[in-house]
Amino acid sequence: MIVLKNVCKTFQASSGLVTAVDDVSLQVGQGQIYGIIGYSGAGKSTLIRLLNGLEKPTSGSVTLAGQDIAQAKGEALRKARLKISMVFQHFNLLWSRTVSENIAFSLQIAGAPKAAIAARVKELIALVGLNGKENAWPSQLSGGQKQRVGIARALANNPEVLLCDEATSALDPQTTDAILDLLLDINHKLKLTIVLITHEMQVVRKICHRVAVMEDGKIVEEGEVLSVFTHPQQPITRQFVKQTMEYSRVEAPFNKELINQQAGTVLKLTFVGQNTGQPVVGELTLKYTLPFNILHGKMTQTANGIFGELWLQVAANAAQLDNILNDLHGYGITTEVVTHD
Repeated sequence: MIVLKNVCKTFQASSGLVTAVDDVSLQVGQGQIYGIIGYSGAGKSTLIRLLNGLEKPTSGSVTLAGQDIAQAKGEALRKARLKISMVFQHFNLLWSRTVSENIAFSLQIAGAPKAAIAARVKELIALVGLNGKENAWPSQLSGGQKQRVGIARALANNPEVLLCDEATSALDPQTTDAILDLLLDINHKLKLTIVLITHEMQVVRKICHRVAVMEDGKIVEEGEVLSVFTHPQQPITRQFVKQTMEYSRVEAPFNKELINQQAGTVLKLTFVGQNTGQPVVGELTLKYTLPFNILHGKMTQTANGIFGELWLQVAANAAQLDNILNDLHGYGITTEVVTHD
């Protein structure tokens, strides 16, 4: 659906040449929810403007459904942009128009018949959960309701791709979850390809299928969300994941003093999918008649499934430890020896 190959974008600034996007290559499949995450200045906003044709790459290609947007001009570019819609951080609603009129605006520009506009607006209001707000003004809406209007307006002309530029960063956590649930529902119902630009790994965790991590204009890590969460490779990715991890089921502080006071090996176990429900600690305790001290644990839900992390301490000899590690491998659990006495 979307393919970027060796895309670079440079700008001339007073301080010299600035590289905002540096040799970026990525692919977004049809119907995927794809997250692009990075801190301010990482190049995310420039990248999204390259995706919708508002910026031309200095080099490289940006292809949407087989068409190179970077090379398109005039009517060809206009038609290409019709396939792409945008949802903004600060809503960008027309304050002198009602909810219905905001949603209808792009349809009116496209020259759609009045009857078709009315039917489409009614359909979209129901889709985004704004029934009863048809005649409300933007000033009468909550932040979440304003973003629902923005999403409905973006969907009006049946785009193939929906770009979301920090679409939830101006919302409180509860409203953010509701908007993310809405985007997930739209993705399922319409099979719409969604690209999310964000600095919040929580957003990626909740609904994205794949994620690219940006730093200094580059993609430093990319992959399925569950894989990136369970095996982050880069320091910035590990930082994002650490900020997002949630406590659940097993919830205990990681007590370093306790580790220092007791001899033994500390193991970090990473569970994925169905493995999270296995009674591993109990079975190991019975098999080896050793006490396994639970130091810390947490579980996280992603769009691709559940994963969990558990830190254990066990006073095992070398032979027992090898056997324990082999058993854990047999369970399909990734294990890391954190400390060993």
